[in-house]
Amino acid sequence: MLDVGRLRVLRAVVAKGSIRAAAAALDYTPSAVSQQLAALQRETGLRLIDRVGRGVEPTAAGRALAAESEALFQELSRLDGLTRDLREGRTGSLSIGYFASAGAAWLPEVVTVLRREFPELRLDLRWTEVLDDPLGDLDVNVFVERRDTQPPTAAVVHPLVDDSYVVVLQEDDPLAMRGDVPLAELADRPWIDNDLDHGACREVLLVACAEVGFSPRFSVEMHDYRTAIPFVTSGIGITVLPRLALGELPAGLTSRPVVSPTPVRHISVAVRRAVADHAAVVRTVELLRAAVRASSPTP
Repeated sequence: MLDVGRLRVLRAVVAKGSIRAAAAALDYTPSAVSQQLAALQRETGLRLIDRVGRGVEPTAAGRALAAESEALFQELSRLDGLTRDLREGRTGSLSIGYFASAGAAWLPEVVTVLRREFPELRLDLRWTEVLDDPLGDLDVNVFVERRDTQPPTAAVVHPLVDDSYVVVLQEDDPLAMRGDVPLAELADRPWIDNDLDHGACREVLLVACAEVGFSPRFSVEMHDYRTAIPFVTSGIGITVLPRLALGELPAGLTSRPVVSPTPVRHISVAVRRAVADHAAVVRTVELLRAAVRASSPTP
C-alpha cells in the first residue's frame, strides 16, 4: 500500500513546482522532501521526478499519480472533519453544494428545517457553480446535468426538476405581445450574456440556439442572472435565462417562455452513496423536493 505521507509530498512538489517551495508549504526541510520522494519512487518502482538543471520536473507518471490521488485526499479531509465532530461532541456534519439560483430559491427553507430537526448537525454550504464533478468531496450537491456526463459511481442521483428558459425583454417590445417567443426570432437581437463561459446552463442555451441555426450575439457579457436583468431596462438587448433564476423583475420588464425549441436544464441532486441512508441526508432530499414543488409555477 502506498504511503499517504509520501503521496502528499509528491502532490506538493507537483503543485509548487520545486522541492524548496514544497518544503516551505509542508514545513519540511528540502532534504526531507527529497528523501520522501526517493522512498516513494522505490515504493512504486516509477521515476516520478527528473532533475532539470538546479531544479526538478515531475515526469508524466509523477503528474498522473499526483492527479489520481486527489480523490483519496478529499476522502481523508472528510474523515478528518468527521473525527473533529466526534471529538467535539457533535453528531456529525453535512456538506451541501448548490448553484446560485437553486441556493436562493430552495436552500433557506431547507437549512431552516435541518437546523431545527438536527440541532447538533454542522452544515457546510458551498457554492459549486464551477464544479465539474457532480459531487466532488460533498455529501450532497444540487447541480445542473451536463450532456453525455455519467454520474460518479460513488453517488446516487435524484432528479429534481426540468427548468425551462424564458426571455426577459421590455414591456413595450413587440415580442412581449406574444404568449411565447420562438427561439429563432431572437437570432438577430443583441443578447446580454448572464452565465459562466463554460457553465452547464449556458451549454443548454447554446445547444438550443444551434438547433435553429444561430449563435447568440452578445452585446454585453455578465456572469450572473441578477446583474444581467437590469441591463435589459436600458434597451441594449434581451437576456435569456432559466425560469428559476427569474425572480421579481424591475418595472418595465416582462418575460415570455422560449419555444421551438424550449431550452431546458435538468436539475438533480447527487448524494454520496456512503451517506445516502443517513437521516439528515434523506431529510435533505425530501426538503429539496418539497422546495421544488413550492417554487414551481401553478399550471
